[in-house]
Amino acid sequence: MPGLGLDLPTIAAPAGASGQAYRVLARKYRPQTFAELIGQDAMVQTLGNAIRRERLAHAFLMTGVRGVGKTSTARLIAKALNCIGPDGQGGPTISPCGVCEPCVAIAEGRHIDVIEMDAASHTGIDDVREITEAVRYAAVSARYKMYIIDEAHMLSKQAWNGLLKTLEEPPPHVKFLFATTEVNKVPITVLSRCQRFDLKRIPSELLASHFAEICVKEAITAEPDALAMIADAAEGSVRDGLSILDQAIAHADLGGDASEGAPQVRAEQVRSMLGLSDRGAMRRLFAHLIAGDADAMLADLDAQHSLGVDPVAVMRGLLAMVHAITLQKSAGRVRTVHGEEDRAALADWAGRLGHASLHRLWQLLLKGHDEIESAPVPREACEMALLRALYAATLPDPGTLARRLADAPAGHAAP
Repeated sequence: MPGLGLDLPTIAAPAGASGQAYRVLARKYRPQTFAELIGQDAMVQTLGNAIRRERLAHAFLMTGVRGVGKTSTARLIAKALNCIGPDGQGGPTISPCGVCEPCVAIAEGRHIDVIEMDAASHTGIDDVREITEAVRYAAVSARYKMYIIDEAHMLSKQAWNGLLKTLEEPPPHVKFLFATTEVNKVPITVLSRCQRFDLKRIPSELLASHFAEICVKEAITAEPDALAMIADAAEGSVRDGLSILDQAIAHADLGGDASEGAPQVRAEQVRSMLGLSDRGAMRRLFAHLIAGDADAMLADLDAQHSLGVDPVAVMRGLLAMVHAITLQKSAGRVRTVHGEEDRAALADWAGRLGHASLHRLWQLLLKGHDEIESAPVPREACEMALLRALYAATLPDPGTLARRLADAPAGHAAP
């Protein structure tokens, strides 16, 4: 170190380092245009019409479950309203160019007129007072001064009250954008002053297709069943699904499953990683359950336990099976089907099992699921719950018993 007479060793960069930190998929593929925002077509159409007709609200509220694009939508609105086009002469548009200075600065989070505030760490009236005092001043370089308030439900009652008057009659150069997962905690007086957009959960099929496109961009090969499992586990959240996909890619690398240097995401690995039951094992277990074969059912359950499958996951798999069969029987449609074997098995069971048996089985498995979650020994609770369901599944329903009694000859016991 100069001036101190210390000769410190130089720390070399790790070999093979590219000099740029890895960005997780959820950040790398954050939507930069409304066209990239999947599953929210109604909201995009509404915003597009409002921009074209110059009927822009002064405050927007985005609500929905985690990872469906609330904060991304707020940033896209900020870009759409402040875009000036490549030539610098453009106006507000639903398709921001992404190359002008406002678009680039907003995408990088450094625009001086687009202020993002995390309401979880700025909850008080003092934080809101700074906003109410700053809105009096015009934007420095943008068309609108935008305030993006994330996790808005965390603001205190005093903070909301301090913001009410400004929110109702803000200056024409100011727009407020709120994002929240718990809209029920936002005061009704605030909701009435905002244009509200309820962002929907993304369907599993659309998620799986989106993940397949990302795998192509990342030069990753992935089995369709693996992507379907990840989409189901995401529960409608794009961010959750991308986080799971990131983990699955890393799991494939660590497991050594590679095809010419490119990692391959396999269904078996994803199933193991998520602690899910094998679909084939679930079909066999369900078949033994409705056939009343206790020995075979317990043997399959032991096999699942030895593979590390959680008893709750087993019960959820069986519940999903009953649900899919009931939908197949009632409406002729099936969700979360992976492969032709699943489709054929569900169609066969839907033809053989009656509605009463399916609904009774659902109630028994649902009760067993609750018991397993609270039991001190989940494995034993799972065995007892499945045995109870097994013996109940082989019994005739009350309607069948009544018909047998009515059809039995006088003086003879019903079969």
